[in-house]
Order: sequence, then C-alpha cells, then structure tokens
Amino acid sequence: MELLSGDRGKKALIAVALAGLCLGLLLQFSGQEAPARWVWAAGVAPVLAALVLEIADGLRRGEFGLDIVAALSMSSALIFGETLAAAVVGVMYAGGTFLESYAEGRARREMHDLLSRVPRSAARLRDGRLEAVPLDAIEPGDRLLIRQGEVAPVDGTLLSDMAMLDTSALTGESLPVRAAAGTEVMSGSTNAGEAFELRATRIAAQSTYAGIVRLVEEAQRSKAPMARLADRWSLGFLVVTLVLAGLAWWLTGDPIRAVAVLVVATPCPLILAVPVALVAGLSRAAHYGVLIKGAKPLEMLAQIRTLILDKTGTLTEGRPRILAVQSRGALEEDEILRLAASLDQASQHPVAQALVQAARERGLVLSLPTEVAEIPGEGVLGHIDGKSVLVGGDRFVTERVGDGALPDEALMAGAVLVALSVDGHLAGHLIMADPLREGAREMLDALRQLGVSRILLATGDRADVAERVTDGLGLDGLRAGLTPDQKVLLVLSERKDGAVAMVGDGVNDAPALAAADVGIAMGARGAAASAEAADVVLLVDSIDRLRPGLEIARGARGIAIQSVFMGIGLSVLGMIAAALGYLTPVEGALLQEVIDVLAILNALRALRIRPAPVAGMAA
Repeated sequence: MELLSGDRGKKALIAVALAGLCLGLLLQFSGQEAPARWVWAAGVAPVLAALVLEIADGLRRGEFGLDIVAALSMSSALIFGETLAAAVVGVMYAGGTFLESYAEGRARREMHDLLSRVPRSAARLRDGRLEAVPLDAIEPGDRLLIRQGEVAPVDGTLLSDMAMLDTSALTGESLPVRAAAGTEVMSGSTNAGEAFELRATRIAAQSTYAGIVRLVEEAQRSKAPMARLADRWSLGFLVVTLVLAGLAWWLTGDPIRAVAVLVVATPCPLILAVPVALVAGLSRAAHYGVLIKGAKPLEMLAQIRTLILDKTGTLTEGRPRILAVQSRGALEEDEILRLAASLDQASQHPVAQALVQAARERGLVLSLPTEVAEIPGEGVLGHIDGKSVLVGGDRFVTERVGDGALPDEALMAGAVLVALSVDGHLAGHLIMADPLREGAREMLDALRQLGVSRILLATGDRADVAERVTDGLGLDGLRAGLTPDQKVLLVLSERKDGAVAMVGDGVNDAPALAAADVGIAMGARGAAASAEAADVVLLVDSIDRLRPGLEIARGARGIAIQSVFMGIGLSVLGMIAAALGYLTPVEGALLQEVIDVLAILNALRALRIRPAPVAGMAA
C-alpha cells in the first residue's frame, strides 16, 4: 500500500514533519539543544516509516527507484546526529511528493475537465411525454431533447432543422458550429443555442464520449518508455551517489560529508520531471482535439520519421461533393438537385445522403417522396410533387429513358455520375467526387518541417484515382489497390528505417493502425474499430490536427529530456561540492529542494506549448 499516494496522507506527513522542524528550531533558539534533537527526530520518523513501507511495496512489484536514496539520507542523518538535516530532508521529501502530485494535477487539468462533463441523465421523448432517464436506458432510435447548455449524452442524428453546437471541450474548435438536420452529433457536444431534438444512434457505452473517457483513463495509467528508462537511470544514479558518499567518507574520515552527499541526491528530478512533462503533453494535446492514449504513444509520436496515409476520409473528405450539375432539358441546376435530393431522402446510400446534404446547404426546400422503390446499389424511383422521378447511376437511368450521352466531366478518374429523369425524360446529370481536404499540401509540408522525412499514400482504390487526387502533394510514394493485409506489410517494411505512423479512418485500416509504431485514427466519424486500434485519435474530422499533435509530442518530450539532464547535472555538481566539504547536510537538503522545484517548473512548461494554429483551432 502506497502511504504517500493519497493527498490526505501527504498533507498529514507534511504537517508532522513541518511541525517537528519548526518546534525543534524554537527549542534550539531557546537554548534547549537536546529536546530540539528529539523533536526533529520525532518529526522525521513518520515520513521515514511511510517511505520504507512504500519502498518495500515497490520492490515486491519489481519497481526500483531513487526513494531508496531518500531513505538512506534520512537514516544516515539520524544515525550520525544530523537531526536538523534529517528534519529538513523529511519536510522537503514530503513536500516534494505533494508538489509532484500538484504538478501532475495541473498537467491533467484538461483531462479532468473532459471527465467532469459526463452527463448523468437525458430527457427522452416517448408517447408524447418528456421523461428523464439514466444514460444506460437510452437505446438507438430514441428521440432526445437537448436543452440549451446541456451536453449530448450519446451519439445521434440531428432531427431539428438547426442546432448550434459547442465542441470546444472535445475538439478545441474556437467557435460554436451550425449544424443542419441530418448532421451527426458527437456525444459530449454542448448545445449553445435553442433546444433541439436528437435521434440516438448508439447506446451511451458505445458512444464517442464514453470512448474518450475510457481512453483518458487508460492514458492516465500509462507509463512511457522514457519514464521506464528514468527508472533504469535511477539505478546508475544510485550507484554514483553511493560511490561519491563512500569516497568522501573514506578519504576524509568524516561521515558527515557522506551524509551531505546523500542529502543532495534526494530526491532526484528523474522521478519527478518525466511524468509531469509527459502528462502535461497529453493534457495539452487533448485541448487541441488530439487524444493520445498514454505517455508511451506520445513519446513514440515525437519520434516518427515515416508517415503512411490512407486516402478516403483521411487525405480526402470521405464524402462525395458535387462538382457540377448539367441540365439536359429545361430544368435549372437547383431544380435538378432539389428533385434528386427529395427522392434520395428515402435512401441511406452515402451518395444519396451527400445529395440531400448538398441541397440543404443550398437552402433548397425538399418535397416528401411518395411511392418510393429502391434498387440497392443502383438507384431510387418514386414520385415528387406529382412527377415520376428516377435518380441513380447513369447506366441505371439511361437504360430506362434511352439516352446514354455522358458529360465530359464523367470521364475524370474517380468521379461519380448521378443521372436524373423526370416523367421518362433525362433531365440532367450531377457529377460528384471525393475531394482532397483543404490545406492538405500545407499540412504535409509542415510535417516535413517537424522532422517527418518520408510520407506515403496507402489506398485500396485504383492507381489512376489515387494519382489524380494526390497530384501535387509531393508524396514520397503511392501504393494503390492494397488489401488490409498488404497495408500491414507496407507498415512493417517501412519500420526498418525508423518509427512509422499510420493514419486511417475505416475498419480496413485497423490492422495497419495496430501494426504501426503509432496508429492515428480520424475519430470524429471514423469506424469504432480503427479508433480502438489506434494510439492517437483526432477528435476533429480534419487531418490538420495531426500537426499540433506532433508539435506538442515533440515539445513535451524535449522538455522532459531537458528537465532530466538539468536536474541530474545540478545534483551531481551539488554532490561533488558536498563531498569536497563545501556543503553541510542542511545546506545540501535546501539545495536539492531548489533543484527539484526547478525541474518540476521546467517540466510544467509543456502546458504552455502553443502549436502553429490551424483553421478553427482555439489557442
């Protein structure tokens, strides 16, 4: 049991040690030296006992750290009569553990804010009544009322015409966003406008926000390779400390010099600075909508040299967009889109839903379709405003109306051609494509400046489509027509040249994400399988967030390394000075506390890392 782990226990030990130190000083100044020594020893005893129990518990778990030096310094100071030094060390050590806890608490602030936003209940509309229900009672298909200021409890689809959503706590988006009917709403979003209705699409336990909470909890329990390396360095530092103390005693015959050396070495910034800096980096990344699942992935992200990107939904938007609308008769472009979207309201096909969304974005008023029949994968037929309408693939429509002429844009690689007929006559074509994300080139250039030397595209799409979409991006390689297994082989083959990160958003990307040193999932609307397999989840549906994530990871790791070497360097200099007789045990204890505070304050600089801004990102 870790007696120093709870805040109450730490405060109690500080209070006892500090009371013993102060009372002993009062007795010393009043000329009562013997009672002062007894009081100082009494103040140290609880701290030393708790420390010894904690060391024993750690050794049983196979953990070894520099707490042993702290125990040796207090014990040796008591044995050789340096009770004032022991009292100072006791106060400094108890205070140092509390300071570490406080620093990590500050570093986790954004994560705690995230966890504190978990809603406990929801307002469900059923049988014309509004009822308050616990989150576990919400099922897919339930209609929920989200009042102003409330948090969406589950993932769902917006039923109201419009909603204003504040996603800043999840994604770092600086301003509320306007969402139209049919928009996917991520659980954890706050209603910043009028009340709206939401149709649940997932239960609470499977929703985005619950997943984020699980990932945050895992991140808080994780331990980075650098932290484990610091534990191994602790053994070497302990050996150096004992050798210096032994030499000082042997060469001078003065055991007080050995005590001073041990005191200066207690506790070392190795056990303080690394976890504080890395947890601060995790917290800072979460503020910008980049959820890193622990200290280990953060450290690995800081070291990546090769980046492999999926195409659809990663480099591209993953949603078909209208490139052009061509009329083949008397209908205007907007009327062609309105009729096609009105009929496609009855279909769940991605292209149909993209048409509906595009019509709503243009402010078109859609009509209710009647007598609808859908041929899966081909098209939809029905009646709109009394007209017989057919919408679907060009071949599906033209075979029924006898006109097969294609627009020129349809010849473009990767384009999707949607045809519309009205009352048996071809009315027009809608040319759609999955466009490249805005700012993709600038983002890739920025990643190269951050040290990513090799960027590849891995896609299951055709080579001609991939080449058209990525033209001008300056990629180092393009691998098309890949199966999920082949993506894994690509990741493994690239790992021989350095750490590899893989970015994807679909179920087929999950194996490659798991195989990479760092798997990065587009989590805003990506598949749950890819988010679970990934080490990093971009909560905003924008690959731009990869850049601040990488900047923060590199910055936090650099600060951790800097804090460690600064602390070790100052501690070694202090130990040498103590061995040469320039520092008494009391002076050494005060010096070491100054070193610890400096190391922690330097590590907390990771909370102030400010990556280059991207569109919509809060500072």
